[in-house]
Amino acid sequence: MKKRSRAWICVLPLYIFTIFFVAVPLVYVIVLSLLSRDVTWGVTGKFTLSNYARIFESSYLNVFKQSLTVAFLTTLITSLIGYPFGYFMARLPKKRRSIVMTFVIVPFWTNALVRIYGWIILLRSQGLLNSVLQIIGIVSEPLKILYTLPAVIIGMVYSLLPFMIFAVYSSAEKMDFSLVDAARDLGAGRIKAFWTITFRCTLPGLLSGFVLVFVPSIGLFFISDLLGGGKIMLVGNLIQNQLLTSRDWPFGAALSVVMMIMTLFVIWIYRRITRVKDLEGLL
Repeated sequence: MKKRSRAWICVLPLYIFTIFFVAVPLVYVIVLSLLSRDVTWGVTGKFTLSNYARIFESSYLNVFKQSLTVAFLTTLITSLIGYPFGYFMARLPKKRRSIVMTFVIVPFWTNALVRIYGWIILLRSQGLLNSVLQIIGIVSEPLKILYTLPAVIIGMVYSLLPFMIFAVYSSAEKMDFSLVDAARDLGAGRIKAFWTITFRCTLPGLLSGFVLVFVPSIGLFFISDLLGGGKIMLVGNLIQNQLLTSRDWPFGAALSVVMMIMTLFVIWIYRRITRVKDLEGLL
């Protein structure tokens, strides 16, 4: 009995935190999304589903489409960069590995807004990138990169790349590299050994990185505001505008609920894929 009471006391703060800071806000947002907007300000107690019906209007569907496009491109680029980076970082000797990890982590000790403003300085017409390209002779006049979709994707990749790197690293670091040597000894080439051994062993890390990058990139509105100049509208920007500018709280809450459903769907796919892979491993 004493052990049970001690265990309950240890778990109680977690339950309190979950109820007050997760469950209650979630229920509040769902209930708010089912209410009507008042004529002047606030909400009324009238139940309605019109907030969800508005999401299917073409203008809002285009925002979701653009958000998914940005999220997909961001995830694809971070995977192409982060996978080999995380894999080879795991293969480094322990001392060099610590140095490389430090170089990846240190820039993120600075506030995210400050770092994004740094990209504004780099990407603007008279910035460092255009100056170097003109000096080298690659371009004759400044490129218009800032306040475009590529600028937003650059900011997204820069901000979320470490999540992919460390997700892949966590899988590659636990991998038994002797399996690759055994495959090579049995006659498998480098490419076949990579796909049959290395890629399968590091796939959980790659999928974890996919979730950690794809989900936030849908709603990082401050990056699209700063690097997109307000021209690139993401779901996060739309929710911010509805809550703070238009003050349409029910519609903003409905958008938030849909965004949470999208997030849960991505996580569900991730769990299904990893579960199937675990079953295949057991068989």
